[in-house]
Amino acid sequence: MPARANLRDADAITDSEQVRASYDRAADEYARHLFDELRHKPLDCQLLDRLAERVGASGVICDLGCGPGQVARYLHDRGFSVRGIDLSPAMIETARRLNPTIEFATGDMRQLSAADGAFAGIAAFYAIVNLSSAELHLAFGEMFRVLYPGGWLLLSFHIGNKIAHVDDLWGCPVNLDFYFFPTQQVKSFLEAAGFKIEEVIEREPYSPEVEYQSRRAYVFAQKLN
Repeated sequence: MPARANLRDADAITDSEQVRASYDRAADEYARHLFDELRHKPLDCQLLDRLAERVGASGVICDLGCGPGQVARYLHDRGFSVRGIDLSPAMIETARRLNPTIEFATGDMRQLSAADGAFAGIAAFYAIVNLSSAELHLAFGEMFRVLYPGGWLLLSFHIGNKIAHVDDLWGCPVNLDFYFFPTQQVKSFLEAAGFKIEEVIEREPYSPEVEYQSRRAYVFAQKLN
């Protein structure tokens, strides 16, 4: 998310078509600015390594809300089986172009087409940023469903209690709300979905040249049954 954003106070149900169209328009610029971002984010890489260690060779890791596939690429380059899913067809086309050896597919995390227990792990890096709190139970319920018993989720999000409305992403016209959540609220929603919280890590933002200036949270959670 770029630094320029107008703040809004009201919550609302997400218009998925509006979100899809916005990311379709911004897909190329999004990839140009963010595909290499992990080179500047050492903690993020360490946490992805820890997720991969937990999953091991037990199955496929889903990069949920994959964008241009930078997380999928990171895990794939370390020898793990990965599949990326994103709402935006244009973003998926971009991800396939940048990562021709990785499988990508379109999908809505509130109603995934994947079978029950399809994945051994899920990396959901800022996947929930365009969902309102009213929709988190749908997304977390689907994440729980598509993990097999013993599977792991690594979820990241912006910490806060506000909505940032964005109408421009790197010169591309969009109409997007970015949701910030209190950490305890996200933990409660995950537990209500059936997850066991293993660990929560919070950090201050990297430099403005690297990312939007917000506090970040990362949650390791496991499906035990």
